[in-house]
Parts: sequence; structure tokens; C-alpha cells
Amino acid sequence: MTKAERIEIEKRMLQEMQQYERDLYGRGVRTIAGIDEVGRGPLAGPVVAAAVILPEDFDLLGVNDSKKLSEKRREELFVQIKEKAVAWAIGMADSRVIDEINILQATKQAMAEAIGCLSVKPDHLLIDAVKLEGIAIPQTSIIKGDEKSVSVAAASILAKVTRDHMMVEYAKVFPGYAFEKNKGYGTKAHYEGIEAMGICPIHRKTFLKKILEK
Repeated sequence: MTKAERIEIEKRMLQEMQQYERDLYGRGVRTIAGIDEVGRGPLAGPVVAAAVILPEDFDLLGVNDSKKLSEKRREELFVQIKEKAVAWAIGMADSRVIDEINILQATKQAMAEAIGCLSVKPDHLLIDAVKLEGIAIPQTSIIKGDEKSVSVAAASILAKVTRDHMMVEYAKVFPGYAFEKNKGYGTKAHYEGIEAMGICPIHRKTFLKKILEK
């Protein structure tokens, strides 16, 4: 594939992923925040959410579900999205909160925190998969929103890269679990680390009940 062909594909993809935003703009909504999270599945570390408001003329190519991008591309887009965004913010819930209120509620708490930290109040929220109770802003929950909405995809990139950076730092504080590589997910090296050293303060005890009961 030539560079020109790749750019053309990315332009078409951007057009498709702006449909939710265009529909809202057409209804007079001007400030739209995309919301997504990362880190619901790992055995350790926080769940991290991002909220991002993109400008109406947003034209950055390549924005997609963070899981579909290479680490290098995510890092590039992470910087570019923050530069182009009208506003962006991060929210998170740590392992202690996850153990106390469960992962779904912790996810919602992190999302609400991100929304509350935005420097510009959004008129509408586009949220990946979940509905947020107690938020007095009109919202649309989109299944696989990070594949269908450019705002949600942008949020997924900000959340993913932020969390990955945190886990690399945690790996320095709690070595032996390969957090810098697995980001807290249950890889072979991670389980071997737990077996050798037990759990550390950022592990989610409710995710490790079987191991802790041994």
C-alpha cells in the first residue's frame, strides 16, 4: 500500500468515525466529550478513564481504538490529541477502590472524575459501553464506542497511554512482576512473580481470590 492510499483510507475512516459527532452538531450541540477507560481486566494497577473534547474541525488522521494501534503510534497520537483538544482530563480509581466497590463501579467513578476535571463543560457525552448515573449532562452510550466515535477513540488513546506510563513507573517500585511489559495483565511472568513474592500493594485482591485462598 502506498502512502497516498493509506492516507485516503485514514481520511475515510475519520469521516465514518465522526458520524456521532456530526449528528450532534446538526442538532445544535457544540461541545462533545468522548469518554473511555482502560484497565478493567488487569490483576494490578488502577482503572484509568479519559474525557476529551475535540474541536469541530478535528482532522487528525489515524485516531482509532487504542487496542488497534501500535505502541509507537499511540504515543504519537497521545501528544497530538492533547495539543489539538479543546479540553482533556484523566480520572482513575486505584486497586483499593476497585476492591471496595467492584470494577464496574470503579470504572464509572473514574469516568465521572475525568468529566468533572474538564476545563470546559461538555453539552453531551459519548461514552464507551456504559451509562453514568448521577451525571446531569445528556449522554449516549455506544457499544464499541472506541471503534465508532472519534471522540471516544481519542479518549481511549489518552487513557491507555496514561495507564501504560503509570505501570512502567510501578514496575520500578514493585519489580519482579514484569509490570513494564504486561501492564498488570495476567501473563505467565506476572503469575510467576506473584508465586515467588506474593502480592504487592497495587494488586486487586478481589481479582486474586483463588491465589490468596491457597
